[in-house]
Amino acid sequence: MTDRQDRQDRPLRADAARNRARLLDVATEVFTTRGTAVPTEEIARAAGVGVGTLFRHFPTKEALLEAVMVGRLEAVAARVAELADEDDPATAFFDCVRLLVESSVGKGEFTRALAAAGVDAHTALRGPSEAILGRLTALLEDAQRAGAVRPALAMPELIALLVAAGGAVEQLAADPGARDRVLAVITDGLRPPR
Repeated sequence: MTDRQDRQDRPLRADAARNRARLLDVATEVFTTRGTAVPTEEIARAAGVGVGTLFRHFPTKEALLEAVMVGRLEAVAARVAELADEDDPATAFFDCVRLLVESSVGKGEFTRALAAAGVDAHTALRGPSEAILGRLTALLEDAQRAGAVRPALAMPELIALLVAAGGAVEQLAADPGARDRVLAVITDGLRPPR
């Protein structure tokens, strides 16, 4: 084992762990609101650390972008797991749909930035994505059994709707009212016809 591998396997000191968490929080906020073109120097400055500290934790901007994407998706996966424990299957399913659509804003830009650098974001996101898909499948089945969702709706169709809805919501980011109306149309369409 090399000295570098040995250092990577050791847990971070408390101050280093705080710096890493702060960098991720700031980078998530900045990249999500201002786009992925924001320089790493601005991220470091906003986090209150030097750029050297940023690069000790994330050797490249792409590594930082990937860590932000993984962190965002892990947070979504944790929330989906909480929703899966809800008592009302309809509420859990529709809350999950809203969460997945709203959390997809900016994902395309992250993925394109990483792809341009030769990074396969899908590989890094596989674990949380599979966890979300498993929970979403169960939520859909529970909501269908409860009569809250069209019985003929299958997962491939739901995934396609979520992707399309994510694009629509991203287009309407500046108009929260329009975004809410689009989400209402989509969720109404998922319900069984009266």
